[in-house]
Amino acid sequence: MTPAVAPTVLVIDDDAAVRTAIVGLLKSVGLRSESFGTAQEFLTSERSDGPSCLVLDIRLPGINGLDFQSQLADAGVHIPIIFITGHGDIPMTVRAMKSGAVEFLTKPFRDQDLLDAIIQALDRDRVTRQHKSELAELRKGYESLTPREREVMRLVVSGMLNKQIAFELGTSEITVKVHRGHVMSKMQAQSLAELVRMSERLELPVENKSHTKY
Repeated sequence: MTPAVAPTVLVIDDDAAVRTAIVGLLKSVGLRSESFGTAQEFLTSERSDGPSCLVLDIRLPGINGLDFQSQLADAGVHIPIIFITGHGDIPMTVRAMKSGAVEFLTKPFRDQDLLDAIIQALDRDRVTRQHKSELAELRKGYESLTPREREVMRLVVSGMLNKQIAFELGTSEITVKVHRGHVMSKMQAQSLAELVRMSERLELPVENKSHTKY
């Protein structure tokens, strides 16, 4: 089993004193961190592959934090963001939160409020990474299926019986059972209900025919 990578809190603020204070706070509670004076420094850095979150100042040299949030999203970088600012207002807060920010803190803020937001952000990133990992495993299993096994899976999750699938595909019921067994094994599904959930997560097309049991 691959050991879990320690979470990292990434801090972007052009005020060195603020960066030092936040890094010191994080170190005091055992959290790893990296700090940057500009958004560009952050973009050119090598980042850890473990859970992370971004503590981001609204006012930065060259680009403001809200625009940087949009830039990251457009580039496919989905990292939970906690905004900090000494000049916050309601429209700014609303825009940040609507775009997915975890929290919007106005300086001076309580250390505990920042730590609470960071823990929430890291938990969110862990869950997101877990879901991505599970989906990648599902895709890997699905890609290992033969074209006929994929056909059988599509019809199985639509609710068809083996005999109906055999009729639909012009094959024997025994052959369908063999293919169905391979599907369950390769997808590591323990039940039909689990296979249906997998199909939904993979967003596979569903057979919508009306079937008559016989």
